[in-house]
Order: sequence, then C-alpha cells, then structure tokens
Amino acid sequence: MKNNNNVTAGGSFLRFLVPSVIGVFFFMIPISVNGEFTIPVAILADWLQAWTAAILPAAAVLFMLIAVVGSFVVKVTGTTSTLASSLFDVTGFWLCVRILGLLFGILALLQIGPEWVTSSATGGMLLYDLIPVLIAVFLFAGFLLPLLLNFGLLELCGALLTPIMRPLFTLPGRSSIDCAASWLGDGTIGVLLTNQQYEQGYYSKREAAVIGTTFSVVSITFSIVILTKMNLTSYIVPYYLTILAAGFVAALIMPRIPPLSWKKHTFFNEKEKKAEKTRPAQYNALSWGLKQAAERAAQSSFSTVVSGGLKNVLDMWIGVIPVVMALGTGAVIIAETTSFFSIIGAPFVPFLEFMQIPEAAAASETILIGFADMFLPAILGSGIESELTRFVIAALSVTQLIYMSEVGGLLLASKLPVTFGDLVIIFLERTIITLPIITIAAHLIF
Repeated sequence: MKNNNNVTAGGSFLRFLVPSVIGVFFFMIPISVNGEFTIPVAILADWLQAWTAAILPAAAVLFMLIAVVGSFVVKVTGTTSTLASSLFDVTGFWLCVRILGLLFGILALLQIGPEWVTSSATGGMLLYDLIPVLIAVFLFAGFLLPLLLNFGLLELCGALLTPIMRPLFTLPGRSSIDCAASWLGDGTIGVLLTNQQYEQGYYSKREAAVIGTTFSVVSITFSIVILTKMNLTSYIVPYYLTILAAGFVAALIMPRIPPLSWKKHTFFNEKEKKAEKTRPAQYNALSWGLKQAAERAAQSSFSTVVSGGLKNVLDMWIGVIPVVMALGTGAVIIAETTSFFSIIGAPFVPFLEFMQIPEAAAASETILIGFADMFLPAILGSGIESELTRFVIAALSVTQLIYMSEVGGLLLASKLPVTFGDLVIIFLERTIITLPIITIAAHLIF
C-alpha cells in the first residue's frame, strides 16, 4: 500500500485497527453458545438481564420518572447544557408520550388500575418482558458502539463504497458513511448526520430526503432486541443477510419512484453545492480509506469513548424506554381489546396466504403497526408458533424503516424535506417491496 505521509503507519494505524476489530467482534461475529449462534454483546446482555431481573422493572420506571422530571426542569429553567438538552429538551407531544409511558409503568409495576393496562398481556408484558431486554442491551451497546464509530471504520467504509453509491443509489459517496453510522450505531445517528450535511450544502433536497428515509437503517442493537423478543437469536446470520438483501433492493427502487423521485435538486436555503472530498490519484480506494481511518483514529481517545458511551446509554435509557412503554402498551391494549389491527391488516391476509406464510391472519396484524414503533410487530408477533412467520415479521419490522417513535419523529423535526404524508407513503412502499424478498428468504431458511 502506497503511503505518502505515513499517516497510516505505526501507532495511528494500530489505533484504528485494534478498537475497530474489537468492535466488529462484539457486534458482528456470531459465536455458538449451547448450540445456538449469537453475538458477544447479546451474550453480555443476557447475563446482565438474568443477574438483575428482579430490579430491572423498577429501574425502568425510575428512568421514565427521570425523563419526565428532567423534561419539566429543562422547560422551566431553560438550561442550555448540551447533555441536559439532548436528554430532556423535547417537544410538547413527546413530553406527553413520556408522561404516558411513566403512568403505564407505575400502574404495571404496582399492579394498580385497570387490568387491561396492567395485565401480563399488555403493560406487564412491556415492563417485565421487553424493557429489561432493552436496558441490558442498551448498556453494553452504548459503551461498545464507539469502538465502531470513533476510530475510523466508518471512514474506511465510506472510501471503499464511494464508487458504487452514485450509479446504484443516485447518491454522493459520502452518503455511505451515513448508512454505516446508522447500521452500526443507530438510525437517529444517520438522520442527524444527513441533516447536518444537508444544511451545510453537501446534499440536495432530493439526496437528503433519499438518504434520510432509505439509509437511516435500524441499528444492530435494535435488531438484537427484536431477535431476542422473537426467540430467533440462533438465526442471526441469515437474519442479517436477509435484511441486507431486502434493504438493498429497496434502496435501488425507492429513489426512482415517487415521492422521493419528485424531490428537487435544489439546496438548503439556496446554498451552493459543496464539492466532495476526492481521492488523490496516488491512492487506491483501500489506501485512501485506511489513511482517512488512521486520521480519524488519531483524533479519538478512549476517554472520549467512555464519555460518549455514557451519553449513548443515557440517551437510550431516558429517551427510548418511556416512548416504547407508552406506544407499546397503547398498541398492545388496542390489539388485545379491539379488532383494529385485524381490520387494517386484513387486506394483507390473501397476500400472506399466497406467499404460504403460516398463521397469516395473526401475521397481518403486525404488518402496519410498525409505523408507530419498530418494537410493536415483535411484541404482537412473539406468540406466533411458526418460526418462519416470526422471522418474516422480525425482518420486515426492520426493513420498513419508518417508525414514528424515533426515526420518523426525528425526520419531521429536522430540516430534511419530508412530510408526514411522504413518510406514510414511503412506509407502505417499503413494506410492499421488501415483504416478498423476506418471504422468499424465509422459505429458503426454514
């Protein structure tokens, strides 16, 4: 490898390589435990959950209480602290969601109030079954993800993927970094990166809309939680491959059909387009990627990994858990006490039966609920007996991508040129595109 300024030599290269390899091991390398394949971060989460099972529900309610009280304090005092703002500065709507989540959590923990809120099929299931999994996974993922994000792996991925992004996805090469950040970190990271690049003039309105709604994919962390809830962790490798295949096809099609194809090639506030950082002629894609990776690693330190990891964990515990409790409990109550999801999912039953998916009627109830929150299909579908059907639901909930509890809400709150109507259409289009691909893969696997 040609190296003009020795940036990738010696300590800088090792500073990139060692943390990145460790991060890849924890999040991407399946290992066999008791005859089933899983990844190391999931093993750590299972161990923690088993060891602290008795206190996790109460801890979850405490996190929800902190989220609500902190939000009120920030609104009253108007604090400008970066950490406080990121954790507690939410809109009125999301504050109401946090309050609702806290109310559901208290009722389920103390077993007071109506049974349709507190039973083991509704609020009790969320508080005692799902949320402890989230707390455990978020803890280890939050501290370990910086190994993937902060030491140059994204820069290397961006350099290697640049030659394929424009012809395949009609996007500039730098968008590959947004995608990698989403997949390895969190979909919200991808949205934030895209919004920043859009405001700075690197992306046109069309490019920004495509990246934000097509490449802000659900993270490995959330995928692990879904697989755990569906009791499918032994299928982690075919699951990821299926998601990649379905997501790839959707990424090819979505930018070329409305509403994304209708977005204009103009720039934010009429700014001029900024030129992409081009690779010098003396570097090939690999050497250029390694050079940028080493430069990024040289700017990082393990103290920032610890502080960044702590912030990640707090963001997930305080920001995500109340939303999941509120929307999840509400949706399960509707599913358990009404026929709403059966009605709106009914048009999918013949389609699912045609594709020979077992328990098609039960599966149809999960098809559209993912628009509210990504976890809800797994919650409603976890009781389905067929592993094939649970696999389809788990994969579809990830590839649908647009869920209002997090990515969807963030997209609407950002400067990105998308509307609520756009998100509804994109969600339905992604469902129609990815469902057949996932079903074919499921029939090959099971």
